Amino acid sequence: MTSTTFRIGGDLGVHRLGFGAMRLPTEQGAARETSVQVARRAVELGVTLIDTAHLYGGGANEELLAEALHPYADGLTITTKVGVARSADSGEWGLDGRPEVLREQVEHGCRRLRVERIELLQLHRIDPEVPLADQLGTLRELQVEGKVGRIGLSEITVAELGRAREIIEVASVQNRYSLLDREHEPVLAACEAAQIAFLPWRPVAGAASDAAARIAEVAADLGATPVQVSLAWLLGHSPVILPIPGTARIDHLEENLAATRVQLTPAHRDRLDRLAELA
Repeated sequence: MTSTTFRIGGDLGVHRLGFGAMRLPTEQGAARETSVQVARRAVELGVTLIDTAHLYGGGANEELLAEALHPYADGLTITTKVGVARSADSGEWGLDGRPEVLREQVEHGCRRLRVERIELLQLHRIDPEVPLADQLGTLRELQVEGKVGRIGLSEITVAELGRAREIIEVASVQNRYSLLDREHEPVLAACEAAQIAFLPWRPVAGAASDAAARIAEVAADLGATPVQVSLAWLLGHSPVILPIPGTARIDHLEENLAATRVQLTPAHRDRLDRLAELA
């Protein structure tokens, strides 16, 4: 039986199927009202981990979640990411891991989310132009100051994870990963060995026709949808995987979260395990 919960950092309990808020429109009007409803429905359905980032609208996504969900339900964790900033000269977004930028984004994130401490803060990307010790050292300082609870990383290699763990305690890793995109399998294995939460972004990837047909066959056998099968595969593939599928529609949200009820047989799982070769 697949466990439905995980303790991030060994102590922060969350349900293993979360919600990625990136796709929620934040502009004023009907679209924003729908976004608020989607976020609230996610919590009603038992989601306890919601992922956002400073990058998503320059903090607008964080503000939206606070508008929809504050005061937060007991046990709800909103994780955000820092380390990408807009250039004052060009207006373009780019990596920026300078200590002063990371600190400013954390402080702004706390204000926008209406919290005194971000329970799980993730570095959006490692900035190759700034020493890793400076980037992670800043986040560790914020942790000591009580503004950050746990620290995670995103889009890293096994080697980078190893170097980071010499500086901080890594609570989570957020890399691209799905049933059909397993490039970061070695990173997942390293996370599993260390009991580090692995939050795959883009957890449901598009499939080539042959792979899509085989997923559909498994879904038909189980009375599920292909999306639900893909998410169920992730949940069963490793106990440290915490998918965060995103959507701006309530019907898709409900479809995604129902994946926890899909039980893959060993035969189905074996068929799915082979699909990466067709992607």
